[in-house]
Formats: sequence, C-alpha cells, structure tokens
Amino acid sequence: MTELEKLRAHLPFDFSDPQVDALKLHAVKVCQKLNAIPVTDVTTKEIVIRELFGSVGENPTVLPMFICDNGKNIHVGDNFLANYNVTILDVDEVHIGNYVMIGPNTLISTVNHPLTPMGRRQHLSIIKPVTIGNDVWIGGNVIILPGVTIGNNVVIAAGAVVTKDVPSNTLVGGIPAKFIKTLENDVE
Repeated sequence: MTELEKLRAHLPFDFSDPQVDALKLHAVKVCQKLNAIPVTDVTTKEIVIRELFGSVGENPTVLPMFICDNGKNIHVGDNFLANYNVTILDVDEVHIGNYVMIGPNTLISTVNHPLTPMGRRQHLSIIKPVTIGNDVWIGGNVIILPGVTIGNNVVIAAGAVVTKDVPSNTLVGGIPAKFIKTLENDVE
C-alpha cells in the first residue's frame, strides 16, 4: 500500500510521504489565500471557504489566521464561526454541526503520533475523526484531541483540553475537561 492508501484506510502512515505532504501543501496555499482576504469582503471569503472545506452550510465565518491540514476533511453546518487563530488538523474527517462557535486560538486535531521513538523516527501518524454537534460553543484556547465526539448544546470552557467524548447538554472545563453542569436546551 502507498502511504496515502494507508492514511485513507486509517492505518499508521508516513506523514513525510510526498503524496501525503501534497495534501497539506494544497491546504496551506488555500489557507494563505483565505487569510489574505479582508474580513469585510464576506462574499469572497465564503467562496474560498467553500473551495477549502469539504462541505459548508449557510453563513460561514472564518477569521484570520485559519490553518488546516487538508481542508476537504472539514464539514461544517449553518452559521459556523471560527474565531481568530483557529487550527483544525483535519488529516481525518471533522464534522461540525449548525450554530457552532469556536473561540480564538483553538486547536482541533485528528492526528496523533506513536509513543515509541522508532514510530516517531519513521514519521508515523495515527488518525481518528472528530465530531461536534449543533449549538456548541467552544471557548478560547481549547484543545480537542483525536477521536472525540461532542454532543449538541455543549459549552467547552476556555482553556479546556477535551480528551474524551462530551454528552449533549453539558458544560465541561479543565485539563482534562470534566463535567461541570447540565445545560438547559431552550431550542428543542
């Protein structure tokens, strides 16, 4: 199997492989293009967001400096907001629902590396998808790790590190993120 085939089969793969690296280089170029567009030019920004992401709902907002690994693995619903300096390492799929706000300096990662020195010397990556439901507010400086699923009507407090799934109607915070309280859902 090629390294790209391994990536697509969710097997450990060499991230320095030229075919794998080409995905990142394409994303870097489109992110540079997106970040260079004035924030007030909403129409052009939306065109480039749709060029970069795999699928996009209505009314997307992505503020500078947005960075991603692939772009086509990002799928967002309606009224999506990525505030300043958001990074989505979308080597695997990232599905984000409707009415999601992501605070500044947040990292969503689908990629990890082996715990063994030999695995890291071989430039191996391991991927798991991230899923975020509807009506989610992710505070600033949050980190969401590979394989996490976040339910609907969730608030993640600023600075949290989300290492495990978060059920719907929940406020979580801390390192690692833990349950703080149940939230009312006033839209259902």
